[in-house]
Amino acid sequence: MTELLIKNVRAVDPQSGLDGIVDISVSGGLITAVGRLEDCGDAQRVIDGQGRLVAVPGLFDMHVHFRDPGQEYKEDIITGANAAKAGGFTGVACMPNTKPPIDSPEAVRYVFDKAERTGIDVIPYACVTKGMKGEELCDQEELKRAGIVAISDDGRPVENAELMRQALEKTNETGLLITSHCEDLKIINGGIINKGEVSEKLGVKGMDRASEDSITAREICLAMSCGARIHICHVSTYGSVNIIRAAKRDGVKVTCETGPHYFTYTDEKLLSRDADYRMSPPLRTEKDRQAVEEALLDGTIDCIITDNAPHSAEEKADFEKAPNGVVGLETSLAVTLTKLYHTGKMSLSKLVEVMSVNPRRIMGLPAVKIAHGERCDLCIFDPDYEWEVIPEELNSRSKNTVFKGERLRGKNIYTVCRGKVVFSLY
Repeated sequence: MTELLIKNVRAVDPQSGLDGIVDISVSGGLITAVGRLEDCGDAQRVIDGQGRLVAVPGLFDMHVHFRDPGQEYKEDIITGANAAKAGGFTGVACMPNTKPPIDSPEAVRYVFDKAERTGIDVIPYACVTKGMKGEELCDQEELKRAGIVAISDDGRPVENAELMRQALEKTNETGLLITSHCEDLKIINGGIINKGEVSEKLGVKGMDRASEDSITAREICLAMSCGARIHICHVSTYGSVNIIRAAKRDGVKVTCETGPHYFTYTDEKLLSRDADYRMSPPLRTEKDRQAVEEALLDGTIDCIITDNAPHSAEEKADFEKAPNGVVGLETSLAVTLTKLYHTGKMSLSKLVEVMSVNPRRIMGLPAVKIAHGERCDLCIFDPDYEWEVIPEELNSRSKNTVFKGERLRGKNIYTVCRGKVVFSLY
């Protein structure tokens, strides 16, 4: 018996060469048929796409913060996963800068065990250095045996370049991916927004773009020296874009990501003195925004992430003292559709690549495809659904969205993971 039948849906999957109206039947967590199906009258559940809904392989965000363990008042694995499901994600990878940090097999097991209750894939990163102190490397082989595929000291770089080089060299043996938060903390030196005209107008200390560009260049040089892979987190400057583009041209094993806020907004948003527009790295200038958008479209930037970073309303109340970070899992797809697809800049096939295919490939995870015999992970969205981002209506425990009040076009309607409908808007 067919457990789930998705009828009259536009399926888009560049991996399977799909872009057209089809029916999809699902049983036992797997796709059992894709095409124009006539023999599924016994389906236990039917979703009718009415020719306007779009089905793509379940989205994957390789850079989120769920604050669990240690800061569950901001978010935990369950509430974070609920936000992810609402946004169309069937998988996320959680950064390890929790309290305590994820730097041991025991900590890794805590995340995996709690993630079993979410209905989606919640994959932990582990730290590069013990306690994220930048003094002693974690045991990569031990972490790999615990199920880790990637490591990061996200939230800060590994300040000791030789230690970072040793970590990269070790990944040639373990196969783990290192992702780097490229901000030189000494250059930032207490800055809270992009250094430039806006920071001068507001009279606050700015973060010089050299903080990002210098560490981006350093990581690429270190990776190149030992033939290792490196992934650059949340690219926000035209300088980093140019450095990465040149490195890729020279054959360096570098990949990178950016978030929707970096190709949508500039630091002029900070003129409101609203800390919900503060994140690390910060919103920058129009030249940077354009460079990030162009790099995403031409393939220099490999994937879209959210860097989902929940903070409480109380923490975000003071513009100058608030922690950096914004939530984004429930707006990422909609913003990308609004700003790139509906403007004719990005095809749906390209959107699937940067929000589903590439993140999984970079992390070495199994591909998710719309094809017979494949695990059924789907994001089913209405590309023309118009809505306003109202923070209080978000599933995340924290409401610090940079897109509050925005009118967006496109919304996830159903999320299917392992053949089960884990989110339905209706």
